[in-house]
Amino acid sequence: MRTKGEIGLRREIGLFDAAMIVAGSMIGSGIFIVGADILRNTGSAGWFLAVWIIGGIMTLIAATSYGELSGMFPKAGGQYVYLKEAYNPLVAFVYGWSLFAVIQTGTIAAVGVSFPKFMTYFIPELSEDIVLFSLGNIPVSPAQIVAISLIFLLTLLNTKGVKGGKIIQTSFTITKVLSIVVLIAAGFYFLKADVWQSNWERAWNFQKLSANGLFSEYPDLLSLGGALAAALVGAIMSYEAWNNITFVAGEIKNPKRNIGLSLFLGTAIVITLYIFLNLMFTAVLPLQDIAGADKDRVGIAAAAAIFGGYGTAIIAIMIMISTFGCNNGLILSGARVYYSMAKDGLFFKKAASLNPHAVPAYALWAQFVMASLLCLSGKYGDLLNMITFVAVLFYVLTILGIFLLRYKRPQAKRSYKAFGYPILPAFYLILGSSFCFLLIVYKPEYTWPGLIISLLGIPIYLLHKSFIKRKS
Repeated sequence: MRTKGEIGLRREIGLFDAAMIVAGSMIGSGIFIVGADILRNTGSAGWFLAVWIIGGIMTLIAATSYGELSGMFPKAGGQYVYLKEAYNPLVAFVYGWSLFAVIQTGTIAAVGVSFPKFMTYFIPELSEDIVLFSLGNIPVSPAQIVAISLIFLLTLLNTKGVKGGKIIQTSFTITKVLSIVVLIAAGFYFLKADVWQSNWERAWNFQKLSANGLFSEYPDLLSLGGALAAALVGAIMSYEAWNNITFVAGEIKNPKRNIGLSLFLGTAIVITLYIFLNLMFTAVLPLQDIAGADKDRVGIAAAAAIFGGYGTAIIAIMIMISTFGCNNGLILSGARVYYSMAKDGLFFKKAASLNPHAVPAYALWAQFVMASLLCLSGKYGDLLNMITFVAVLFYVLTILGIFLLRYKRPQAKRSYKAFGYPILPAFYLILGSSFCFLLIVYKPEYTWPGLIISLLGIPIYLLHKSFIKRKS
């Protein structure tokens, strides 16, 4: 309970705005980029679309499962709180640490780095291929400076209050959803019958497709499974951040109802858009053009095929709007987890305080610093692989927590119950665990670093507890 005069979080986010935070945090630049890598791993139109459907099903199951947890624990911090209640403070801290060190800040960095990819169509001098200077062995490009500047601007805007961040999020989400709908409609209107027929002739032949247009078969079942997992990385990452609405539970009106409902509405909107958008890509671009798109910018190639010379400018503007809105949602929500951790004495003490606008400004700026460092550390694809593995690992743990809480607290009030329990949540556990295992086997150079960074949270937690014990 707050003392008199103490600033607390303000419940200013309604159902519509909450659904827009869900959808807006999910729709970034990934949907216009990752299709190239997905098709290189799957090599056929059917499997290309199937990957998006599988990723969508996983996301929708997870989102509807989280509805049960959000109804039980409608507090700021969301998934961090769920893990603490289902397991213990150690597991919750490791998640919060992973969010700060890899998942949230890495996603913010990846989205930020993708923003200048499309600005270069208007200002070539901002290319990621140009080196401005070096920090030790790390080359710094104009694109990285732009990414960090974008994150700084959005962080600053979000320190001015949740109402301003909410307005930015809702406005940009509506704009990009309508833009994608128009792009899909235009693509099907200008459908190329010969391209469509050629792409779907051998729709279910799972194979490798190189960037230069050559097909080859996978040598064994393990390689095929690994390729499927690698393809799912892009789809799952493009659906990523759907859970961010749970982080701002302390600022949502009627959270027991609206969090679960916004999770369902937001994810359903995005899944539908993504499936139809990728289906449209196969209607206007040959498979080889999708797989071999310049710097993987499938959206640019599709827009050029639809709108001709104006296509590049149209899609570049659309993606910059999409990226701006996406990063706003990520920045707005992520800091609330560090705020909740600090309230538990597990993060910087200052992060537990709110500024006069009732937002955790110190947590926002700590998040900005970490995301900026990650902007300098790697490129979009490298960040993508590391983030997705760790994020899905914690989704699996959180959904397993639903089973644990059903056992430990059978009489607890549940505003929502996980849809299809126990079958659908168990199905997610199987899919998510298989995905993580195959990714460790298939892309160890990216998954192990993410796992190691997460596991570092264990000694950090134990050292912190030891320090507190000695101090007391």
